[in-house]
Amino acid sequence: MRAPTDAAAAALTAGALVVFPTETVYGLGADARSAAAVDHLVAVRGREEAKPILVLVRDLAMAETVAAEIPPAARRLAARFWPGALTLVLPARAGLPAPLTAGSGTIGVRVPGHPLAAALVGTLGAPVTAPSANPPGAEPPRQLAEARAYFGERVAVYLDGGRLRGGVSTVAAIEGERVRLLRPGLVSEAELRAVLAEG
Repeated sequence: MRAPTDAAAAALTAGALVVFPTETVYGLGADARSAAAVDHLVAVRGREEAKPILVLVRDLAMAETVAAEIPPAARRLAARFWPGALTLVLPARAGLPAPLTAGSGTIGVRVPGHPLAAALVGTLGAPVTAPSANPPGAEPPRQLAEARAYFGERVAVYLDGGRLRGGVSTVAAIEGERVRLLRPGLVSEAELRAVLAEG
């Protein structure tokens, strides 16, 4: 029997959009390698121009396909908190679809802790976008029906993970051996600093 993530990965490969569960809220997925797919996501979701779009990866090796550099401090944080709700903001590789970086020169990446999200990235074998599955200003969906109400048939596949816990991933920029908190979330700043203090 075909896994639900097989159909979702096929839709992503074709340039379509997928809604899937993460460990916080439902995300809106596009193949992050495809400029056309990412532009389609922006058109459907109505994303703010100046806000980069984070991507989900399978592991550090996949992160290296979108990040120009992964400093030692970022590797230590990834080893402790991935898979999980920590987005690391790293220098971006050249040539990525423009909305992913929004002119910042950086890319936000994380390894998802939800099994369906992880399976989707693994099946596609490439990074998947993961903004919350809602238009700007609307409430991020914790149930699949809420995401379906936002996007209807403009999304090709909806993966149901039940009711999700809510909240947001922590977003942290790594600058040398220092961490700068860009958005508080499920992983606390104290936890991040404790890992870096361990050396």
